[in-house]
Amino acid sequence: MSRQNKIGILFGQENTFPQAFVDRVNEKQSLFKAEFVHIDQVEQSVPTNYAVIIDRISQDVPFYKAYLKNAALTGTAVINNPFWWSADEKFFNNALAVQLGVPVPKTILLPSKERPDDTNHNSFRNLGPMNWDAIFRHIGFPAFMKPHAGGGWKSVYKVDNAEQLFRSYDETGQLVMLYQEAIDFTDYVRCYCIGGKDVLIMPYEPRNPHHLRYASELKVTGDAGQKLLATIKDYVLKLNHGLGYDFNTVEFAVRDGIPIAIDFCNPAPDADVHSVGQANFDWVVEAAANMAIERANRASQGKDNLTWGTFVRNSAQAMMGLAATPAPETKPAKGTESGELVKEPKAEKVPEVKKDVKADKKDDKSKKTKK
Repeated sequence: MSRQNKIGILFGQENTFPQAFVDRVNEKQSLFKAEFVHIDQVEQSVPTNYAVIIDRISQDVPFYKAYLKNAALTGTAVINNPFWWSADEKFFNNALAVQLGVPVPKTILLPSKERPDDTNHNSFRNLGPMNWDAIFRHIGFPAFMKPHAGGGWKSVYKVDNAEQLFRSYDETGQLVMLYQEAIDFTDYVRCYCIGGKDVLIMPYEPRNPHHLRYASELKVTGDAGQKLLATIKDYVLKLNHGLGYDFNTVEFAVRDGIPIAIDFCNPAPDADVHSVGQANFDWVVEAAANMAIERANRASQGKDNLTWGTFVRNSAQAMMGLAATPAPETKPAKGTESGELVKEPKAEKVPEVKKDVKADKKDDKSKKTKK
């Protein structure tokens, strides 16, 4: 078995964060060498030599996702959990947020405009027509329509009326979409959450050009501002503990003093120095390096070293509790305490039901007609 004594980062087109992360981990300690992940032959159930891998790209490369699942199975602490990341999507995120008491926009799930491949009209016999009037009354305008699973502002539409909605919907193909109320906000923040404990709240303006979105300041100040920041941090931790993400960002739009979680499924969030700014970049590099070193030190080779959210852990514990519950104790039937047999009680006589011959004939005739 390979000795898992390295910390690796798996990445794609980004240039600034991976090198800074590797350099900082190696500056802080020498027990675990940090490097860019190198992959050659991937064999089932054969471990890697990485104690920790930071995953920044597998959402775009299915081969990497399969590699990471195999690595996790054999003891690597993959950040973020590749099994959960494969199952997660934005509509579930919103539903879980409601359960956790975190405010989110009103949201409706829409079926894909076009049928998925290898399906026909019979595949949708359980699906009724959308009640668009009721949906519009519930969500209102303006609104956003976006994929229920995805990111990077791909296929996101802002609509101001029903005509725009239907025209945009026609462009979405086989994507399952969310239809979500637009929040008229006074403040907006984006928050890093690293290791389920370190939180950085960054004022953010999504309406600015990409390179200027972090050039913003909170409008609310004083005691109200401090209270808002405390509430936001509490919500960030609740969401990431519930989902089980080690490295994520959460966005909030503040309306009437209430932070409303807009987007919190970003397990490979932007960490480029040219977009987030030097101060935010330095913070995330340091926090990520500390987390990776901590996880490498506590990882047990060959064991499950992944982070699982409270939703999954509570479900698993409930199932284990059911499995561990002993069957109710049954007393022996009277007369069998000493091994004696007892006669089975006589079966109750079931009253005979007369058949409706006419109905049977009619049913037979109906079946022949269908043939």
